[in-house]
Amino acid sequence: MPETGVSDTPRVAVYLDFDNIVISRYDQVHGRNSFQKDKARGLSKEKLAKATVDVGAIMDFASSFGTLVLTRAYADWSSDINADYRDQLVSRAVDLVQLFPAAAYGKNGADIRLAVDAVEDMFRLPDLTHVVIVGGDSDYIPLAQRCKRLGRYVVGIGVAGATSKSLAAACDEFVTYDALPGIPTPAPEPPKKATKRAKSKEPDDEPEPADPQAAATGLLERALRIGHEKDDADWLHNSAVKAQMKRMDPSFSEKSLGFRSFSDFLRSRSDIVELDESSTTRMVRLRRP
Repeated sequence: MPETGVSDTPRVAVYLDFDNIVISRYDQVHGRNSFQKDKARGLSKEKLAKATVDVGAIMDFASSFGTLVLTRAYADWSSDINADYRDQLVSRAVDLVQLFPAAAYGKNGADIRLAVDAVEDMFRLPDLTHVVIVGGDSDYIPLAQRCKRLGRYVVGIGVAGATSKSLAAACDEFVTYDALPGIPTPAPEPPKKATKRAKSKEPDDEPEPADPQAAATGLLERALRIGHEKDDADWLHNSAVKAQMKRMDPSFSEKSLGFRSFSDFLRSRSDIVELDESSTTRMVRLRRP
């Protein structure tokens, strides 16, 4: 790499599948498949306003990894829904890449164009250190894997409930839109009791997702057991435990579960962990029988 005087400064490229984020956010707020149903009879401004995507929150989070040297948003900008975001994106120096309007229920080609551009940019700009992919489509899994093989740190951002679990696992770090700083944090939800599902099932129905609170508890317990065995230590640093949890599940975020900090998350699991907060270096261990 040539000497530029800023070689130690992380350099970040951001790619936004904008249609994906807007539609996923709308469905998250108003219910599954609401966007396509409402689009057929006309999308109301009131419902669109309730599902507004905070572009600034996404860009600010991306900038926390380093200098944003390349930012692109892919969408059909002739659509009124996307056009409403043009000023926000242009004010953040985001390049708007025009896609051909998609046929009804067809793919808009954003994943193909975005992936091609990203791989080309990595070879054209060898000093890129981070790649941020904003979109939850499983089609981006090969791109995330290729970026990692080429030595880039891959960050994924997607809407909860509309993101492929495999895509989250393919990234070095994955954050849900709801967990971004500046987005209102939901209150923690208690584990839900299993309910009987109706016998009638739509063809595109997916299995019920695991309860996120229970899944996070299991992840914490596994991370602690690994840490105790690997380090042969009684107490483990909070930061080391969280780092291990993120390595096992890049989509883990205490904020998406409704906790302001990782320590708050640990305190809520006092039935399985002990927390030592007697010093500035917080320590944790599995609660002994």
